[in-house]
Amino acid sequence: MDLTTLPKVELHSHLDCCLSYGAVRRIDPRITRERYARDFVGPERCPSLADFLGYTMNYRALLQSERALRIAVQDVFEQMSRDGVAYVELRFAPLVHAADSSMSGDEVVAYVAEETAAQAAATGIDARLILCTLRDYDTERSLETARLAVRHAGSGPVAGLDIAGDEIGFPLDGHVPAFALAREAGLGVTVHAGESGGPENVREALDKTGTRRIGHGVHSVEDRELLARLAEERVHLEICPASNVQTSAVPSLEEHPVGRLREAGVPVGISTDARAVTNVRLTREYERLRDVLGWTQADFAQMNLDALEAAFAPEDVKRRVRDVLVHAYAEV
Repeated sequence: MDLTTLPKVELHSHLDCCLSYGAVRRIDPRITRERYARDFVGPERCPSLADFLGYTMNYRALLQSERALRIAVQDVFEQMSRDGVAYVELRFAPLVHAADSSMSGDEVVAYVAEETAAQAAATGIDARLILCTLRDYDTERSLETARLAVRHAGSGPVAGLDIAGDEIGFPLDGHVPAFALAREAGLGVTVHAGESGGPENVREALDKTGTRRIGHGVHSVEDRELLARLAEERVHLEICPASNVQTSAVPSLEEHPVGRLREAGVPVGISTDARAVTNVRLTREYERLRDVLGWTQADFAQMNLDALEAAFAPEDVKRRVRDVLVHAYAEV
């Protein structure tokens, strides 16, 4: 089974962590391949999520101009085209890219949205954007991010709000108003939880934000009652296997709980999370699930359909992508 050309749905991909070496060199020609390998690509295993997040700071430092942001979008679409991606949701924290530049948050979102629409039209990949607030933000900065999402949702691909960062050190309480604002405006919401933290963080996300999607959520498997709730309420888990191993969220791919989550009836999708930091392609994620966990064509077909069901896309887009998936997997 050649997995490269099969159409795929990717819901959890951080734009600022996808830059290939070629794109980094376009932004800053002074960066050598050796420095890229040392400072931009993480080791196969980091001691913790906090250590992993240290590598993301190098990307953020580069992405402080309109030109750099557009290069980042162009680069990730090139990568996804080679991966057979049919639908993608890219996420980024706009205030991060306005921190050390003359750009405003609105300008950051506008540039990324404009380039995303252009690349989607050029490649045929349906795409939506999710704006991220960060765990260490205060309530006002989270609300500022949510307001950016609401303002830009009506005129482009912005479709949702997320929260990323260190879930151990920062609870959700101060961010609840931002999620309420996003939900009231009709935006999708998703929450990083149960990655470095336990199942109680997943339950907190469900109860306090109203989300029906969880970024990672791998530690949900430790709580039988939570598993039953996720399955009953069709809460979708955005699983990123290689990243989960790299951040020490799970010991190894062989021990990854994704199979147990599916057996419990929890809908899951497979994504790369941070393509460049983890040095992984979506096709490679699929190949390893096939080779190590024995996933079949039917498994991949169902997983992609489950991911599409949870996508922050209008129904006409879902119907179009669903037709592509059904026909492609039926013909293999």
